[in-house]
Amino acid sequence: MASHSHNTDEFAHTGEIPKAQTKIIWKTFFILVAITAVEFAFAFFMDPGTLRNAIFIGLTLFKAFYIVAEFMHLKHETKGLIWAILVPTVLLVWLLVALLVEGTFYGESVFNYFK
Repeated sequence: MASHSHNTDEFAHTGEIPKAQTKIIWKTFFILVAITAVEFAFAFFMDPGTLRNAIFIGLTLFKAFYIVAEFMHLKHETKGLIWAILVPTVLLVWLLVALLVEGTFYGESVFNYFK
């Protein structure tokens, strides 16, 4: 077999191994830990109710968007791709909420009709 030269690598000419980006990894870790700690604080120390649930869901969605941006590298993409992913996701969540509300209304009206 022929010998191939792999001199196209970025660090082939210096022979150095690139430094790990541990600073970014730790920053991401601590941000996610902080958000999770705040979520647990709201979940365990607030009285159950709509406000607690809304805060908890908002923080969870923020954490989910941060995870998608960091680990799926969405924050490095063009704005058009970000909007192409974000808009259908928001519309899907809106559809699910609308179906739950309408389903609850329909269920209550059927149960009240037969009482």
